[in-house]
Amino acid sequence: MFSKLADGIDRLNLWQGKITSMLIIPLLLVVLYEVFMRYGFNSPTIWGFEATAFLYGMHYMFGLAYTDVKKGHVQVDIFTSLAPKKIQAAISALTTLVFFLPVMTCMTIWSTKFAIYSVQGLEKNSTSWAPPIYPFKMIMALCFFLLLLQGVSNLIRDLQALFDKEGR
Repeated sequence: MFSKLADGIDRLNLWQGKITSMLIIPLLLVVLYEVFMRYGFNSPTIWGFEATAFLYGMHYMFGLAYTDVKKGHVQVDIFTSLAPKKIQAAISALTTLVFFLPVMTCMTIWSTKFAIYSVQGLEKNSTSWAPPIYPFKMIMALCFFLLLLQGVSNLIRDLQALFDKEGR
């Protein structure tokens, strides 16, 4: 049962990572447009820099859970890499329970609170362009939640490896 839950979380994060990786296309288009306007016509836009920051920020945030499911985050495994698989699973489960899950739970709760307040006030950025920023705060909360879910999936897999009778 828990294995199916972990598989579902992994599939969700793989799917969202593949879809949201396409954010690179509008990011590229905005950067190219801004460069063309700035250096071709000496007429930079007031929105170009900020739009690239928002697009890159979304690209980065959605990439967190995707990178975790692909085991792409940097790990300091200089000591654990030589340990047996069960010891590695125990250390990973312990660090997930003690550090990762509490921090990601707090980040998810706090970012959700910030997003709710931002949506209630229809918050806008304080620049001359003044784009709404509440959608980006909602995306940030969603991305922290996806990363939290991926941590749960990783914990399930670590516990399965730890309690596997065959010692795989």
